[in-house]
Amino acid sequence: MPLAMANQDIAYTIRKIGGKDEIKRHIENLGFVEGAIVTVVSEVNGSLIVNIKDSRVAIGKELAMKITVVA
Repeated sequence: MPLAMANQDIAYTIRKIGGKDEIKRHIENLGFVEGAIVTVVSEVNGSLIVNIKDSRVAIGKELAMKITVVA
């Protein structure tokens, strides 16, 4: 399922990053790489605040739809 649809406070594993190459690179530079563990902390004005690699990162729903996760 896309990260944008993930429930809060549940650890998910990133399975796939979609989109064009430059979008993939941007997402990966933020720390979202296949196999990484990500947890949604909250949703604010359509953006997600997530924990990934001991950091909190805010991403828009559009980018979150390109990140496929599994529980």
